[in-house]
Amino acid sequence: MADALKIGIAGLGTVGASLVRIIQQKSNELAVTCGRPITITAVSARDKTRDRGIDLSGVTWFDRPEDLAEKGDIDVFVELMGGAEGPANVSVRIALQRGLHVVTANKALLAYHGVELATIAEEKGSLLNFEAAVAGGIPVIKALRESLTGNAVSRIYGIMNGTCNYILTKMEKEGLSFAECLKEAQRLGYAEADPAFDIEGNDTAHKLAILTTLAFGNRIAADDIYLEGITNISIEDIHAAAELGYRIKLLGVAQRTDTGIEQRVHPTMVPVDSVIAQVDGVTNAVAIESDVLGELLMVGPGAGGNATASSVLGDIADIAKSQPGAQRVPALGHPAKALEPYRKAQMQSHEGGYFIRLTVLDRTGVFANVATRMAENHISLESIVQRSKQHLAPSHHQTIILVTHATMEESVRKAVASIKSEGYLFGEPQVIRIERPKEEA
Repeated sequence: MADALKIGIAGLGTVGASLVRIIQQKSNELAVTCGRPITITAVSARDKTRDRGIDLSGVTWFDRPEDLAEKGDIDVFVELMGGAEGPANVSVRIALQRGLHVVTANKALLAYHGVELATIAEEKGSLLNFEAAVAGGIPVIKALRESLTGNAVSRIYGIMNGTCNYILTKMEKEGLSFAECLKEAQRLGYAEADPAFDIEGNDTAHKLAILTTLAFGNRIAADDIYLEGITNISIEDIHAAAELGYRIKLLGVAQRTDTGIEQRVHPTMVPVDSVIAQVDGVTNAVAIESDVLGELLMVGPGAGGNATASSVLGDIADIAKSQPGAQRVPALGHPAKALEPYRKAQMQSHEGGYFIRLTVLDRTGVFANVATRMAENHISLESIVQRSKQHLAPSHHQTIILVTHATMEESVRKAVASIKSEGYLFGEPQVIRIERPKEEA
């Protein structure tokens, strides 16, 4: 049997501790399936005295991850610290420059430095694997990088943040407000004490930027994503969506268009009978549309110690099975130097149109005025409903709900701005895009 593959792990939080435990418990099976033993020889974390429920006897401890990357007797540097800058960035660069293989679950690091890191890896003949950085236990990176070779991807979209999906699911199932569901998510550990990164869509955006590069061969453009979070979604929106036959999900969507590549993260209405609408709780789902295969939908756990550790271990196993000197699959699916500059597309018309909710003063002519403003901006309406005062709106106000046919984003924004200028609108209008799977569009 070949020599053991020596692993150094930087970061012993939930994922890191789970990884150590799995490797130690399944050492015999891993040696057989990988053709060589996998051994943890060194680790690094902030607190050496903390009881993590794992056996670290015989493992070399480094206080600084940079020292582990530079001096550790290892073949693979596993980065599980998180963060785009600081020790994670520095130590991964050191490891790659040293010629070590790197496995990371750090989507922020890849979103902002992925091209540079991939370039170093390719120059040094090292592998840079990051399956766990996107959608936890779902093997979407391997699918895009290897399994779908020969397919031209046209669109990729999905539910990529378990925190947001849990909150939206709980709002619908239990009729609770956003604030109540967020508090429960924090209590259960699904949301951080400061949940902004998740609920404002940034986490999904980082993951989408990575998938976009793998799908379309462009340089990573994490700052060129249209971004909306779920903080403005109300229980009224959830109820209205249900009555119209939809559920609300936070989706990340990337698609190739005639004018470039469109990337967007925002709350979306999806048909209640679509597969992605059935993905509830902290579960993630990613759909890939391509010319040869059609649509591939992958669903699975998007976070958690074991799910993420499973993906990390899969990346380690791939390295263990790789042959020295063999042709390496580029980290980003294409050679880093061959990645095309990102060309941001104009926001396209959407096949499913838009849901617009307006709370207006209860007076004669408002309903007709709203319809007129839509017509002036060439927006075709699928339906327009005026609700009674008691249903959704406060006293002396009415709620108007509109569903449009396919139209341009710019047209919707202009119409809404025009309505706001009329003086009869109460509060901010709600605009939510409607997406339908390809076969339903």
